[in-house]
Amino acid sequence: MDKTQWLLMLHIAAAFCLVAGSTAAAILNVLAVRSEKPSEAAFLLKLIRRALPLIFAGVLGTLVFGIWLWHDLGFGFGTGWIWAALVFWALASALGGRGGRHQEHVREAAEREAAAGDTMSGDLRAKLRDPKALAVNYAAGVATIAVLVIMIWKPGS
Repeated sequence: MDKTQWLLMLHIAAAFCLVAGSTAAAILNVLAVRSEKPSEAAFLLKLIRRALPLIFAGVLGTLVFGIWLWHDLGFGFGTGWIWAALVFWALASALGGRGGRHQEHVREAAEREAAAGDTMSGDLRAKLRDPKALAVNYAAGVATIAVLVIMIWKPGS
């Protein structure tokens, strides 16, 4: 395999890491929202930490190997689909980070309620189902899918 093939393979592997980690985090978040006890919600939200290395490797790997490929293949700075993918990549990363911080705060609240009797309060349920936080998480997922669609379709090339 030549350098370009290696770069492409590593770029795609990083994309798989990003999508796998993001999917695992999304599933765990949905299960936490549906949980009946604070201890269950805390456990599920804490499991999201296990997906973070995959997500971080995917975020970093897709950027590094993608830009390296961009240079190696000789695409110019006017390549619109690459810029669009970078914008959606940045958006997905920013929204995912914001959603993750909210999940950490909710996990801490769930752990406190679990220690104080393990009964779900209305306040914790509202934090778990916060429409703004859920919208941020869903928007991060949509932005990630948009990057994949752009990278596969390559509109305008």
